[in-house]
Amino acid sequence: MPNRLAQATSPYLLQHADNPVDWWEWGEEAFERARAEDKPIFLSVGYAACHWCHVMAHESFEDPAIADILNRHFICIKVDREERPDVDAIYMEAVVAMTGHGGWPMSVFLTPEGEPFYGGTYFPPVDRYGMPSFRRVLVSIIDAWQNRRERLQQSASQLTAALGRSGQLKPDPGNLSPTILEAAFVTLYQNYDDYEGGFGSAPKFPQAMALEFLLRHHHRTGQAAPLAMVTHTLRKMANGGMYDQLGGGFHRYSTDARWLVPHFEKMLYDNALLARMYLYAWLLTGDAFFRRIVEETLDYVLREMTHPAGGFYSTQDADSEGEEGKFFLWTPDEVKALLEEEDAALFCRYYDVTEAGNFEGKNILHVDKDVETVAREAGVSAARLQEALERGRRALFAAREQRIKPGRDEKVLAAWNGLMMRSMAEAGTALNRPDYLQAARANAAFILAEMTDERGRLFRSWKDGRAALNAYLEDYTDVAEGLIALYQATFETRWLREADRLLGIVHDHFWDDESGGAFHTSDDHEQLIVRRKDFYDNAEPSGNSAYASAALRLARLLDKPDYAKRAESIFRIMRNPMASQPSGFGHLLSALDFFLGAGREIAIIGEPDAADTLALRRVVYERWLPDAVIAGCAADDADAAAFIPLLRDRTLIQGRAAAYVCRNYVCNLPVTDPEELAAQLEESH
Repeated sequence: MPNRLAQATSPYLLQHADNPVDWWEWGEEAFERARAEDKPIFLSVGYAACHWCHVMAHESFEDPAIADILNRHFICIKVDREERPDVDAIYMEAVVAMTGHGGWPMSVFLTPEGEPFYGGTYFPPVDRYGMPSFRRVLVSIIDAWQNRRERLQQSASQLTAALGRSGQLKPDPGNLSPTILEAAFVTLYQNYDDYEGGFGSAPKFPQAMALEFLLRHHHRTGQAAPLAMVTHTLRKMANGGMYDQLGGGFHRYSTDARWLVPHFEKMLYDNALLARMYLYAWLLTGDAFFRRIVEETLDYVLREMTHPAGGFYSTQDADSEGEEGKFFLWTPDEVKALLEEEDAALFCRYYDVTEAGNFEGKNILHVDKDVETVAREAGVSAARLQEALERGRRALFAAREQRIKPGRDEKVLAAWNGLMMRSMAEAGTALNRPDYLQAARANAAFILAEMTDERGRLFRSWKDGRAALNAYLEDYTDVAEGLIALYQATFETRWLREADRLLGIVHDHFWDDESGGAFHTSDDHEQLIVRRKDFYDNAEPSGNSAYASAALRLARLLDKPDYAKRAESIFRIMRNPMASQPSGFGHLLSALDFFLGAGREIAIIGEPDAADTLALRRVVYERWLPDAVIAGCAADDADAAAFIPLLRDRTLIQGRAAAYVCRNYVCNLPVTDPEELAAQLEESH
């Protein structure tokens, strides 16, 4: 018989709707029941694509004996971390404080007031790997609650007091200077894996935001090392098993140091951030390899992760048919059954498909050697090998489409959609892909129509026609960044107005006027045990980092110096950690790089679809201009000129579209010739 979760919209919660556990959704009703029955709370947090969440559910939450213990002695609450990042962040901080590490599934025990007193992540059904069984943990918690409660509650109160410190951080009065950026680069350089790329050892995460900072460091200083670090890492990741060699798109992370064996879930935010990195690498180097990865990744998103109405889905599962990675694995016999003999041999050689396998007796497709090397070793031409690989990829992809696909979490999250909107908009212009640009437009329209209430406030989540949950700081700021990128790609003023409006809501409902920075939740949000500020860029940008990035661009486009001052307060709060812990502040460091630079403003005046206007825009879009803001409008667009100071008093030149290039609002003479514009852009850099 289904439990209470049967009424949820979250696919993760619905996965547990048939558990014998008497689950509650997060809410006051569950806490009232805990207080009334004098029971501790068992809080379980995960997400739909999480492999170990599925394992613990099967081993423990589907076990009637375990469920009986939970139902008799606890009030059990199940939370989708993607819908409730506020709850997840608070209790993950507690688990890390108690155990030294975190992850999902997250298992936390709380008092009826919500204060944590014990926690961990995955617990096995029997004692193993040095971990206690979940049953043994439950018995110990029951004993402590019944016999040592006073000490337990005292510990919970002390831990809760420590959790609120992020909201009390003060700005550092020290200088904000390029020395912070230099120190951050040195630390990243010291942690860099020269052989395999990336940072540190296994497991390896695709730290896209740290890589963007390195590209910016190269752009600002001209140093070759940061560019080499980025391009080497991007090539290694895209050739590894972490990248889907047939369908495009990146898995979550690599369990080893060489990017071979991934955790197989695919997350929207990873693919948004990584597509952008490969785009920037292509713009800087012109290497067609990077362009191919951008297009394959975004094509995958359009094909498999896009709702017909314009929203982008959240995740694809790691498992299919109950096995991790099964959808993505191959044997030599499966390849031979699909290809001619010689093609099959070449395909297996290039993608390292062997009888022994590289993952549980089967093979994750990956590339160890380039086409020229493999062709020479196989005694064929590079062209012959390429033909075999192209035929093979088409055939294997078509065959794979007939397999049972991994589950897909079809909820639409505002923040993650903002990240993908930005990537689609930027790639649409740089690659001249109108389909990407249209996807970005459709996504923006979807968010503003379907995920916005009558007050103009955002919802966090949407699924099956239902928008739900108050949006968090990152929802407002990531969507704002996406809208700014969409404006710069289209010069459609409405997107910039909406971005400005969203930051106004941040100022009214999230901002800390006393200490600076913004809280994770709004002032009218459900009251939790603490009100945190989130500064760390983990798998996705923090709300404060995204605010700083968006605010600085709007400050220049709209001449709003207050926005820059607010961003500066965030930099000052994190001044020292940015320099010493750069892997946790990649997006914030990129925003600081933008803040410290003189910056460029580019205005293009001309009819939007006219050939002379498009020629000037092409010159701008075919370059990576991380220090620039871009605006444009038709010569008679008084509304745009009134709203965007950068466009005021700009005119056509002798009836032709004109470009105005300025550095910190000091402008060159306007130009109408694309080659002259290119020369100005090179000179101003």
